[in-house]
Amino acid sequence: MSDVKGYAAQNATTPLAPWNFQRREVGPHDVQFDILYCGVCHSDIHQVRDEWGGSIFPMVPGHEIVGRVTKVGSAVKKFKVGDLAGVGCMVDSCRECESCKKGEEQYCENGNTGTYNSRERETKAPTYGGYSNLIVTDEDFVLRISEKLPLANVAPLLCAGITTYSPLRHWKVGKGHKVGVMGLGGLGHMAVKFAAAFGAEVTMLSTSADKEADAKALGAHKFVLTKDKEQVKGVRNYFDFIIDTVSAPHDYNMVQSMLKTNGVQICVGVPPTPMEIMGFSLIGKRRSVAGSMIGGIPETQEMLDYCAEHNIVSDVEVIDIKDINGAYDRMMKGDVRYRFVIDMATL
Repeated sequence: MSDVKGYAAQNATTPLAPWNFQRREVGPHDVQFDILYCGVCHSDIHQVRDEWGGSIFPMVPGHEIVGRVTKVGSAVKKFKVGDLAGVGCMVDSCRECESCKKGEEQYCENGNTGTYNSRERETKAPTYGGYSNLIVTDEDFVLRISEKLPLANVAPLLCAGITTYSPLRHWKVGKGHKVGVMGLGGLGHMAVKFAAAFGAEVTMLSTSADKEADAKALGAHKFVLTKDKEQVKGVRNYFDFIIDTVSAPHDYNMVQSMLKTNGVQICVGVPPTPMEIMGFSLIGKRRSVAGSMIGGIPETQEMLDYCAEHNIVSDVEVIDIKDINGAYDRMMKGDVRYRFVIDMATL
């Protein structure tokens, strides 16, 4: 076993604090790497505070992990010592179901193994995430990271990036499409960047007027203040797709009203209450509401390679690990542009 330093929550009400634990020895198919940066995802807060239920404590969060390989198993073929590497939201899956065989391990019919707050498939030991100094993961769930891009800015691509890239690719969004992006946060800012890079006309849909300049700097062509009924009326029946990143309760019927015939509202945010949609919001224009998670390992690698080729990264604020609890408080207030990333050298 390897001794590891990290930050953990001991229960749902205590702040994150230093905690030492152990990771397994490197097996034949494992890659070990020193963690250099780890992004801070809003789902870290949900799980640390047991807002989704079933949290496993002590919990070491973090699933936007990048670093440099220090050891590989005897059967590893994809990585060597010194390579940059990353781990996203999953570290394993059943590998046998239809979804896994399609390279869509995120939809594993037997449940994928989360990078943290989950259990290893064989040992049933808890998994611990990237708020730590090293990680050991099966090579099939380790991603290649380009040397071309700033590493701190790459880390959030492993969750925020792939969560928005995957649905845009699934629905083949591109030139000629009009895309709305609801919510300008960690997910929304990446949705704007990707949709614009794919050639779509992009409109930011936000409740905050002061985000217009930022949205346009990120690549949005237009801005609609959704609290202004006249502005919303101006884009009625307008969008082919709306990427809905909002995790707070909001008006789904208003969102649907902005879609064209056959338009799709793609939900990647997770509000705490059930969505309410009037039947006529859907059937009047044959509109749809759909959901999407992260991508599988092949698509995540595709996304990372695309970002390296097109110089696309997340906008981040790098923090020391000691400031993580304050960062959580700021995230709850929307006070981050647009992703916190922990410099693990401060651990």
